[in-house]
Amino acid sequence: MSLENFQQTHNLLKQYAYKWAPIEKGYNNRTLYVNVGDHRILEKPVSQEMKDKFIGGKGFGLRLLWDATTPATRWNDPENEIVINTGPICGITQYSGTGKSLVVTISPQTDIVVDSNVGAFFGPFMKFAGFDSLELQGKSDKEVIVLIDETREVIEIYEAGDEAHDSHLLAEYLTEELANTDKDRLNVSVVSAGDAADNSLIGMLNFSFFDSKRKKVRLKQAGRGGIGTVLRDKKIRAVVAHSKGVSGNRNNVVNLEAIMERGRIFNKEMRDLDDSQCEMRSKGTAHLTLVMNDYDLLPVNNFKYGSHPDAVKISGDVWKSFFTQGMSTDGCWIGCNMACAKGVDNYELRSGPYKGQKVIVDGPEYESTSSLGSIAGIFNPDFTIESNFYCDTYGICTISWGTILGFIMECFEAGILNEERTDGLKLNFGNADNAMELLHQLARGEAFGKIAGLGVHKMKELFAKNGWGDAQFMQDIGMENKGLEYSQYVSKESLAQQGGYAMTNKGPQHDEAWLIFMDMVNNQIPTFEKKAEALHYFPMFRTWFGLNGLCKLPWNDVEPENNHESAEPAKVPQHVDNYVTIFNAVTGLNVDKHEIIRQSERVYNFQRIFNIRLGKGLRAHDAQPYRAAGPVTQEEYLSRQERYDKQLKELIGMDPETMTLEEKMVETRKYRENRYEQLLDAVYSRRGWNLAGVPLVAHMKQLNMDLPELLEVITPLQ
Repeated sequence: MSLENFQQTHNLLKQYAYKWAPIEKGYNNRTLYVNVGDHRILEKPVSQEMKDKFIGGKGFGLRLLWDATTPATRWNDPENEIVINTGPICGITQYSGTGKSLVVTISPQTDIVVDSNVGAFFGPFMKFAGFDSLELQGKSDKEVIVLIDETREVIEIYEAGDEAHDSHLLAEYLTEELANTDKDRLNVSVVSAGDAADNSLIGMLNFSFFDSKRKKVRLKQAGRGGIGTVLRDKKIRAVVAHSKGVSGNRNNVVNLEAIMERGRIFNKEMRDLDDSQCEMRSKGTAHLTLVMNDYDLLPVNNFKYGSHPDAVKISGDVWKSFFTQGMSTDGCWIGCNMACAKGVDNYELRSGPYKGQKVIVDGPEYESTSSLGSIAGIFNPDFTIESNFYCDTYGICTISWGTILGFIMECFEAGILNEERTDGLKLNFGNADNAMELLHQLARGEAFGKIAGLGVHKMKELFAKNGWGDAQFMQDIGMENKGLEYSQYVSKESLAQQGGYAMTNKGPQHDEAWLIFMDMVNNQIPTFEKKAEALHYFPMFRTWFGLNGLCKLPWNDVEPENNHESAEPAKVPQHVDNYVTIFNAVTGLNVDKHEIIRQSERVYNFQRIFNIRLGKGLRAHDAQPYRAAGPVTQEEYLSRQERYDKQLKELIGMDPETMTLEEKMVETRKYRENRYEQLLDAVYSRRGWNLAGVPLVAHMKQLNMDLPELLEVITPLQ
């Protein structure tokens, strides 16, 4: 364990010395640029205007990416960047959920900007080293490792050696090699992507942290949109941050006591209320599985259905039996009292290149319990855990992979695919063995696995081009929007959630708006006006987490005991006030709850215009596959016939008893598709956009975001 040993086996290509300086009010006021093609390393100043308009986090990333690219830039062009960002609150340890990194790039799946929120220690360590953001640009002609070393105040680019590629081994190796002592392992964090990211468009990034109690390296994921594929296209083996360590106030905040006070209040809520609310400390997000099943929201068989009798086999109590309990280190940043980053320890693998080895498996989260389970008609926790491990170490987004798997299995059962077309794999719903083999094929870049790695959008195009199936049917059942696969909630009975998915800037990911309970269960937003207001406020509020380096889970996965008595309980107003107080305490500013929404609006509209600049971002791109809105197949309709017939009678004014099944499905589809178009109109109006989905010049002026480069894009479309 020594840097000297690492340097003996890795050729140093470039070293850049910098002068460390303390953070000021949450900001370093500089970013780092590394070009792995020509080995340029630069420091860039952060202007006051950049802080005012873009705040931090993905706001900084979007601004830097815009400046680095052109309207013609595509994901695999050298000028495309991966930008890893922090935020002014990122790195404090006195409040839960404050260690998030925000990553942006032009996506291989969508050809527009994708952003991903990820835990673990890299973001805070990069920030402590002296930089608010890291731009990775260029393409290397050889495998490289980038090291940001606060302990020596250097940035270095090394030629990679013969170390393992897959993330669980690579992160462990680099942590051991670059830490100065056993204790110093806690101060090393690695960003990497495994072999599957080389062979697919759905590669993701792993961010590591050292679990001081388990004495093991663990991984968290920046999962969506193929960011890991971009990393590997640039021939970056890993990016490493080595910190001097964590102390009480490395962000040099203005009012530490105000933050500590809010932290104490939140920690008491977790101690007193978590067991009776969401059980995050014992089950993590996997507690949701049966809740979703009970409300007909759990994706089963490629989102055909929302529940299944076997869901009990993958319930929260089952996951609790696998998770190691009582681990204070089950937080993906220091000081997080939610401890929801659960893990399965010493799990013996049954397949693949690491068969027979015992490993730690991080999660599974709720998204993985469904994407690596129910969506494929598989209700076997061992399958979920093992495929979760391999997705992580291979560098595959579990959400995208599950939705891809569901699409493939439905195509197989519909006759679009067969064993000849899948290279001998029988990929029907419930076939766990062949599903696992497909995952290993993808990692090896072999056979049908190579096609699966293209993603749902490109598979639809390929299958139609080959004449294997009806293009409209595949469009209806292919659960993707903008090229990104849906995350794991059935939205058929929540019009607001349909908008929350398909109107997203990056594609259908629930981190922007999760409105199912407000809309479907509690009927709190019954009118188009109320839905539009929710689809304005919640995406903007959730965007704010990504500007500051925050996790959203402490916001609403535990609530104050009297939250239901507040005027707007869905907003959890006491926690909103916590965040306003913390932001002001860090930065010394004096914003209110209304201004944080405006902060997000500026960045949200910037990202929308960025998409338009890249040739998308319009109303046509907010279209959703019909399965997100209603029943595509007869068996789907019949599975909930009582519900659909009742809606025909009460909402559409038709008598289902006089109609054929086909007629009922046609009228149901007309009604639901029309409702979605009306929702688009209402939301666009509330957001200050025209009916084509383009932000209005007047709205940009009102937000003080009428930058010339933005007006140049949108003025011709007014």
